[in-house]
Amino acid sequence: MNLSKLMKQAQKMQEQMARTQAELEQKVVEVSAGGGKVKVTANGAGDVVAIKIDKEVVDPNDVEFLEEIVLRGVKQAIEQGKALAQSEMTKITGGLGMG
Repeated sequence: MNLSKLMKQAQKMQEQMARTQAELEQKVVEVSAGGGKVKVTANGAGDVVAIKIDKEVVDPNDVEFLEEIVLRGVKQAIEQGKALAQSEMTKITGGLGMG
């Protein structure tokens, strides 16, 4: 394989990755925690974009429980967003470890 052809393929892959990254920022994953009382939405880039908390779970005498389920939801949402991103990048790179 000549160097020019390899460079063109690398450039094409880089352009596809940039497009996919922009698309991932538009895709969302939603995670529920605490029996659905807390919902966390993240995008495909792994950024948390929204958190919804049901009023029923807000107990001034048990703030630790609320903190725990919010944290659990946030971690899961970020994890799922990153997994989505990895999956999409693997489609482009063909599993070359470039994602």
